[in-house]
Amino acid sequence: MLELSQKAEKLYVQAYRDAEFQDQVSGNKFNALINPATYSVSYKFEFDDTQAPGTSGANMKFNRILPGDFNFDFLFDGTGVVKDMSVLSLGIANPFEKPGTVTEQIEDFKRKIIDYQSDKHRPYYLKIHWGELLFKGVLRQMDIEYKVFAPDGKPIRAIAKCQFVESIADVERAAQENRESPDITHERTFGGSDRLDLMTEKIYEKNSYYIQVAEFNSLDSFRKIDSGSKIYFPPLAK
Repeated sequence: MLELSQKAEKLYVQAYRDAEFQDQVSGNKFNALINPATYSVSYKFEFDDTQAPGTSGANMKFNRILPGDFNFDFLFDGTGVVKDMSVLSLGIANPFEKPGTVTEQIEDFKRKIIDYQSDKHRPYYLKIHWGELLFKGVLRQMDIEYKVFAPDGKPIRAIAKCQFVESIADVERAAQENRESPDITHERTFGGSDRLDLMTEKIYEKNSYYIQVAEFNSLDSFRKIDSGSKIYFPPLAK
């Protein structure tokens, strides 16, 4: 259990202008008033379930991994009861400090996190930090639920239910995937100990395409290939 003098780490969101998360937007860091009690992460996979007529089942052929979703709630409070969770001062209000209204807090969140970048023609990329958590993505959806109201009807407490979706720059994604799919053209440098049929089998998971590969590269022979030659392996015909 944390002591009252021990500082708790706050969840925060930092905005970036670029997909590589290098161009940080100065001043666009939003700290959560209270750390979430829970958050959820979902992973989705897409398969081709095409089934031939007259069959009793289908071979689920993998298609792609969809971007992951990250969901949690932000609390906005204008009562003055909720103060700084970084010192665990929940419920200890400063009577001399006037808290920002819920509307002001939400507008600050929108300005820092979801405002449209006119020069980029898109909202910001976002990093979410909290302890060991580091999530890179964009805000897909935000639903605001107003919970408590003053006598004049102004909201004094609200919860923003946020859904973020993972975003990976093309360069980083290509490095992670290692681009070994048979559905794209591959370039390989032929070594002195290499064999075209074995190289073909590694890429296509079949060595029966080596003749087509030799023809595609205009090779006179698939057995006599000069070391250092560039060999191209085209996509398989669908």
